[in-house]
Amino acid sequence: MPNSHLSILVVDDAKFSSAMIGRALSQAGYQDLRFASSAAEAISLLEQRPASVLLADWLMPEMNGLELTVQVRQFDEMAHHYTYVILLTGKEGENVLSEAFDSGVDDFISKAAMNEQLVPRVFAADRLCNTLQRLLQENRLLTDNIASLEQRNLIDPLTGLGNNRYLQQKMLDSLRQVESRGGALCYLLIGLQDIHTLHQQHGEAFYSELLSSVARRLQQLVRPLDVLVRLDENHFGLITLMTDLHECSPSSFKRLHEGINLKAFKTSEGFISLKAGISLVGLDVKGLPCSPEQIIKQAEKLLAESYSSGRVTALRLPLQQ
Repeated sequence: MPNSHLSILVVDDAKFSSAMIGRALSQAGYQDLRFASSAAEAISLLEQRPASVLLADWLMPEMNGLELTVQVRQFDEMAHHYTYVILLTGKEGENVLSEAFDSGVDDFISKAAMNEQLVPRVFAADRLCNTLQRLLQENRLLTDNIASLEQRNLIDPLTGLGNNRYLQQKMLDSLRQVESRGGALCYLLIGLQDIHTLHQQHGEAFYSELLSSVARRLQQLVRPLDVLVRLDENHFGLITLMTDLHECSPSSFKRLHEGINLKAFKTSEGFISLKAGISLVGLDVKGLPCSPEQIIKQAEKLLAESYSSGRVTALRLPLQQ
């Protein structure tokens, strides 16, 4: 049975198409239906109340379905929510689908087969939404539990990430693993170059909001077993273990660099763009013995070069004489 209270937003500049979709979903048992004739109107409605499922036409004037999806994902990031996005399209081909999935689209409905595909696809989204919202709730509870670890002085209370002390412990563990099992350790220092100025301009509440958004973005960009920490007011650290030292290269972390520098953060002050620098220090067993302090110091030395070049800067230990 469908969840009659599932929140669905239909976005289509063609009134006939919207009416047809609304009639089909109403007959299927869905009652919480809203309609927008443009992406801008859809954004306004989502700001008033999130939707569980967004049905949008791919081709719309001013802002198309892909551009709308990108904005919806930014809203989700802020609201700890997930919107299941289905695009209505007449386009076909692997390249088209790949482009859409990269933008965060969840599913498609072919306009040529609208009558056959619409209700089954929304039923599928309905089932997945229940699971996704439950997982988000469980994640919030987990974050609350992690915050209680602050008393052990290992957790940053603002972001829920580990702190500097936690980084030191995990780096020692990682160095031991490299020594005993091989592989390579990569340490990344992520600096937010202009966040101090933004802090002064907009105040403490905004600063906390922005740092939390950065932490969430970084968590989405790193691997599940990576160690991500907040070091201080404008620096994050990341430890990742690789099978080979050659993987500890700037190209391996291009997505991370672009994810912070090229995608704005939605805040109470509007969309804010940041300039982040990333320095990378890698070593394998040939770089041992080495202390966490030595690795951290080398990463700090490299960060200014990353700011000036706009690229990930890297070195491998031991340094060549």
